[in-house]
Amino acid sequence: MYDVVIIGAGVNGSAIARELSKYQLKTAVLERCTDICEGTSKANSGIAHAGYDAKSGTLKAKLNVAGSRMIRQLSKELDFAYEQNGSLVLCFDEKDRNKLEELLHRGEQNGVEDLRIVEREELLKLEPEIGDQVVAALYVPTGGIVCPFGLTIALAENAAVNGVEFYLGTEVTGIEKIHADTAPEDSGSGAYRIHTTASDGTQKDYEAKVVINAAGVYADRIHNMVSDQKIEIEPRKGEYLLCDKSVGKMVSHTLFQLPTALGKGILVTPTVHGNLLVGPTAVDVEDKEAVNTTQAGLDSLGRTASLSVKNVPLRQVITSFAGLRAHEAGDDFVIGEAEDAKGFINVAGIESPGLSSAPAIAVMVADRVKEMLNPEVNDKFNPIRKGILHPDTLTLEERNELIKKQPAYGNIICRCEMITEGEILDAIHRPLGARSLDGVKRRTRAGMGRCQAGFCSPRTMEILARECHKSMFEITKSGGNSQIVKGI
Repeated sequence: MYDVVIIGAGVNGSAIARELSKYQLKTAVLERCTDICEGTSKANSGIAHAGYDAKSGTLKAKLNVAGSRMIRQLSKELDFAYEQNGSLVLCFDEKDRNKLEELLHRGEQNGVEDLRIVEREELLKLEPEIGDQVVAALYVPTGGIVCPFGLTIALAENAAVNGVEFYLGTEVTGIEKIHADTAPEDSGSGAYRIHTTASDGTQKDYEAKVVINAAGVYADRIHNMVSDQKIEIEPRKGEYLLCDKSVGKMVSHTLFQLPTALGKGILVTPTVHGNLLVGPTAVDVEDKEAVNTTQAGLDSLGRTASLSVKNVPLRQVITSFAGLRAHEAGDDFVIGEAEDAKGFINVAGIESPGLSSAPAIAVMVADRVKEMLNPEVNDKFNPIRKGILHPDTLTLEERNELIKKQPAYGNIICRCEMITEGEILDAIHRPLGARSLDGVKRRTRAGMGRCQAGFCSPRTMEILARECHKSMFEITKSGGNSQIVKGI
């Protein structure tokens, strides 16, 4: 029996878990994947949007601005990569200048600070490689970039340390309301029994006074299990190209194009880890697992991005990927208690700017839970989380001293990113530790470099097998049936 069960361990589920850990609540997170941050939260632009784009008065506008401001402080508390590099929204035709003015006024209404329109002459000083057709831009100095999986993992780890229980590889298969006369004390008619199936086939039920639906592209299925007022989430695929660090400084700001009905358009941006990112496309799909890339989609990225930046370095692309956004027809976040399901709170339709909004969404949801359950404050809550130590941040003397005490930090496993065995050991043994190659990759960047894990995968697998007491046949790329070594 739990006070609160959260369904989904993406950035919003993890942010809500951390926020609720500030109170004396028995809270659990159920995640169908075998690791946190396996869905939309791991495959997006990694942008901390300032909040100029969303329509004034919407939840997107309110929570984007608030969340973006919170991320700055969270990055200090939780030790994840964040940089306020500023954004530029590019205009390519004088006829569209009025659209820049509209964005400027909308941003000012939303509370975004220090917005202004800059002309081409100043733009060339800010970004010498901008395209020849750019005539002006909206300058957004409060825009930022963030590591999306770094943020999500930090939130989840801190929540776990503060008492939240995570059940990974646990898929919700059904939810039923518990009749009032059999419901837990003080839960009214809002108590629920949640049926699950684990990745090993084990079935188990969880009961909760409050259920929070943060299931991403599957949030409609979860909602529709308990409510007669159905919602529909349409997956919107976005494909990306990631370029080598050798061209990571081609631009310093995040370069957007004037937004369309499908989103904020193709961007070109540096990442917090020094790469250059181009994307995303925006195509509505039916399959909620359609994270494949397409030749047509990737080809379109190069053509469209060349409007923003001259000589897009497509020969320096080291990988491509796709993510899904949870689009809801109302074009706004769906956050709040379902009208016909007391104690069931939706956090649905969280597409862009969902990553930026997550901290503020968590506060909004936690405030509602506090109204419902009236919990005491958790006096033992610790807001500080220390990330994985990267030896390259140390002085030579400090690094040598570290290696003397812990020799694993002197053993380079990933040559491209210069990741040591010590970092991988930390990733495995810290709270909610890595159990797959992708889990190690998201926590340490081992395998994210130029060779895309061609060199380090076998060595990382050996470490995982040794530390997790498994055979090489049991080590997976991303959990489930993604074994890398198969027997004959």
